[in-house]
Amino acid sequence: MVKSILITGGARSGKSQLAETKTLALGDRAIYIATAEAYDDEMRARIAHHRARRGPEWQTLNAPLDLVGALRDNDRTTPRLVDCLTLWLSNLMLAGRDWETEVAALCGLIPDLRAPVVFVTNEVGAGIVPENALARAFRDAAGWGNQRVAAVCDEVWFCISGQPLKVKPQ
Repeated sequence: MVKSILITGGARSGKSQLAETKTLALGDRAIYIATAEAYDDEMRARIAHHRARRGPEWQTLNAPLDLVGALRDNDRTTPRLVDCLTLWLSNLMLAGRDWETEVAALCGLIPDLRAPVVFVTNEVGAGIVPENALARAFRDAAGWGNQRVAAVCDEVWFCISGQPLKVKPQ
């Protein structure tokens, strides 16, 4: 049985809906581990949209920084959906945390998890080179982090215009 799935793609590619469908295919109920923080009205609206789309079978946990702890503390039988790794990485970087250590801890935990987990992340490296150092550091960290998580997940999917493409295993 597949235990870990990574779904990546660009903005509005359909990756979150694909992740929700795949997570619920693994169990009747699911835990949604949210990494977003609602700092402004636009983000609050995005979060509300995601919540409205999900039904009563979802339990939501907020884990903007301690994703590894949230996964460890909720590793029973219920499948989990983490949405999203890119926001988690951004939170870590803005908090001055060592993102490489955090990603390594996550990658070390994934193979040992008992309950299935689906991760959503953004593909941010397909665009132009950002103009400032922080944006370039984020883009590079996201690319390296995504590669590391993809390496330890059982399946990897790329979503393009709402169309999923399975890239691991082939």
